[in-house]
Amino acid sequence: QVQLVESGGGLVQAGGSLRLSCAASGRHFSNYVMGWFRQAPGKGREFVAAINGKGDSTDYADSMKGRFTISRDNAKNTVYLQMDGLNPEDAAVYYCATAPLMGRHYYIYWGQGTQVTVSS
Repeated sequence: QVQLVESGGGLVQAGGSLRLSCAASGRHFSNYVMGWFRQAPGKGREFVAAINGKGDSTDYADSMKGRFTISRDNAKNTVYLQMDGLNPEDAAVYYCATAPLMGRHYYIYWGQGTQVTVSS
């Protein structure tokens, strides 16, 4: 079983940046696809970005392309989400998750989430 712990959320002004981290326990971290999702109040969970095990293939939701960057450090069992140009619509709880295959579905293990608040 994999345990995931997100960190790095907080309050930021519109136009600002945040870097989220997700630390994974367990073995074989580099075997997992890692993804970031978010959920705003009253809305469904939304795919943000994903990265394959080697870190050489990524996928982004259209609204995040050019603003968000996903990366991973397999030596540290950690995946990151650099978020730039934040706007109030980006406010949500952000979750990381693992999947066996690259994609936007079939995520198995989830973290507890970290809150991102963007002030206008």
